[in-house]
Amino acid sequence: MGPVPSRWKGVCMQGHDFIASTNCNRKLIGARYYNDSTEDEQQNSPRDTIGHGTHTASTAAGASVCTSSGCHGSSIMAAFDDAIGDGVDVLSLSLGASAFMRPDFSSDPIAIGAFHAVQKGVIVVCSAGNDGPTSSTVVNTAPWILTVAATTIDRDLESDVILGGVGDAANKVIKAQQNQIQALKMKRETATLIHWNRGK
Repeated sequence: MGPVPSRWKGVCMQGHDFIASTNCNRKLIGARYYNDSTEDEQQNSPRDTIGHGTHTASTAAGASVCTSSGCHGSSIMAAFDDAIGDGVDVLSLSLGASAFMRPDFSSDPIAIGAFHAVQKGVIVVCSAGNDGPTSSTVVNTAPWILTVAATTIDRDLESDVILGGVGDAANKVIKAQQNQIQALKMKRETATLIHWNRGK
């Protein structure tokens, strides 16, 4: 493995059960934690005590902004600022508000932080949440966020949606509502990817 690129500016923070000088290396160049003064000593560490951050870090390095008392907006915003300052190219977030208590984009720390990251050329990918599969349960839906989710193996491809082409350019809709499918079949128009009033 070659040297860490000079444009990467990761910071390794010393913390409970985490020795920055030995735990950080050419692959893990940054490890931070974002604490609330009410947290216990074990929360004051980049070390993942829950397992979720370690799992996602097996694909790409990560930082934990959530603690046993929840995910504080100030910690989320600080993590976005640090990642942007560190020169990351992609941010992947495995967190979000409950689908039933989702804040407006103007008060959602994930939407706000992602907006600032995108303005700096950073791609922001967020999980769609864990509240499905009913309608209106997807979170992290700001139009500047690439929201990702999983589905089951027995996918049922119900209709073609033509996105600016025919043949190989036609994509499939997975589990769309019947009224949406019929409208697309009748009009044969391009489908928008965001709700009309969110793209203002």
